[in-house]
Amino acid sequence: MSTLKDFRDERLRKLADLQALGFNAYPAETSRTHQAQEVKNAFETLEGNEVTVAGRIMGIRKFGKLAFIVLRDQSGEIQLFIQEGGVAPRDAAKEMLAIEDLPLLDTGDFLEATGLVIKTKTGEISVQVAQLRLLTKALRPMPSAVEGFTNKEERMRRRYIDMNVNLDVRERFVRRSKFWQATRDFLNEHGFIEINTPILEHTTGGADANPFVTHMDALDQDFYLRISQELPLKRLIGAGFEKVYDIGPRFRNENYSDEHLPEHIAMEWYWAYANWRQGMKLMEDMYRTVLEKTFGTLQFTLGDKTVDMSKEWEVWDYATIIKERYDIDVYESPLEDVKKALADNKLEVEKTENRARGIDKLWKNIRKDVVGPVWLINTPKFISPLAKSNPDDDRTVQRFQAVIAGSELCNGFSELNDPIDQLGRFIEQQNMRDAGDDEAMMLDIDYVEMLEYGMPPACGLGFSERVFWVFEGVTAREGVPFPQLRQEYDETTKAIYPEVQFGASTHAEETPRH
Repeated sequence: MSTLKDFRDERLRKLADLQALGFNAYPAETSRTHQAQEVKNAFETLEGNEVTVAGRIMGIRKFGKLAFIVLRDQSGEIQLFIQEGGVAPRDAAKEMLAIEDLPLLDTGDFLEATGLVIKTKTGEISVQVAQLRLLTKALRPMPSAVEGFTNKEERMRRRYIDMNVNLDVRERFVRRSKFWQATRDFLNEHGFIEINTPILEHTTGGADANPFVTHMDALDQDFYLRISQELPLKRLIGAGFEKVYDIGPRFRNENYSDEHLPEHIAMEWYWAYANWRQGMKLMEDMYRTVLEKTFGTLQFTLGDKTVDMSKEWEVWDYATIIKERYDIDVYESPLEDVKKALADNKLEVEKTENRARGIDKLWKNIRKDVVGPVWLINTPKFISPLAKSNPDDDRTVQRFQAVIAGSELCNGFSELNDPIDQLGRFIEQQNMRDAGDDEAMMLDIDYVEMLEYGMPPACGLGFSERVFWVFEGVTAREGVPFPQLRQEYDETTKAIYPEVQFGASTHAEETPRH
């Protein structure tokens, strides 16, 4: 049985033959005039007219003096009809292939074809080729749809293959793009301004998360990759902006799960002079608009849950739902009772568990069974250090969380703008951090100073691309084009590149660019 190396060696021989004929197998330009689907959609107009198409060879068939090539671009596939005597003679200087050069082509190669738009005797819309150019010689065979490409690990490592073989995966990322574009359009239409905030921060905050640390040589100082866009955006509210948002990456140095990735895209908006109830209304409208534009529906089957995003949202009280499920008073029950409730429900009880973390675990155990859409409100202050207190009960904060299909899919607040209260909460968080809680927030004095200059009442909210993953019905790793994986090199790769020394020094020994 032929190996990958055997196939590659055969293609290298074809490449050498092409080069011997004077061909540049990797030209820099193409003269494409139409995509494949454009030709098909406009057949009545284009029939008999000349077009130039380009794409990857998905199949080659030869029948005596006739040949058929299936060409695929992003829009779809189109057939090339090649007839002896109908194709221009070889002209290596212009990269023009002759019909006798077809044996030097393989599936996976990229071609440009110029010719008339026709319909074959079988009714297939095709391009009758007059000129044929090689754009790229592929050295490895692409697996066919029949052969499949099903190994999950391989699919994650070689997404460029996955998207060629499993077109539904490619379409997933078209929808992902639509999701973020619809989000951006909605916010712009509602008067928000997009302002990108720093990724490198000397003090990071805005979420409970362990940050990545890097070193900036220019300042000889450690920096953190941001875990949230929150604090810089609220500085902009203090600077006089009234509606701002940011869409971009954030980084949390934590384990992978079906719902979390250390690197992911997130959106946060902040709205001056608005409160949390206005924020809830805005987000209900946003969910309906964005989901409709992305998926074309508001009815979803997500695992074992049927979710109707067009219906009225339920509103749940945090303390009430914990009391009903576990008989735990979130304000009065001692830590030992919380630990017992965790143990009784087969939830992890860590040696360093504190009340806030323990109670939040109890809520998350409830959350996994929620269908939704639900708003969770009246979160305890000790769980939400950046939210404004409720005037009717200062033990709780003006926080609202969307819970849908077992996941928290956004988190919003009436923002805390009292600098003295904020400092006290930061100190409490810093004490938790000093006691060993790596996910507790850092004390950000610069942010406190901004509040002392004054920030108006405001509402803010953030969500990550987990929203897309949930409604797409995929895990976190499946929901991004190139998930982070441990770097590995298989034996086939090592055999193909004997001149490369694989290992920890592979990248370090590369010749530097100047």
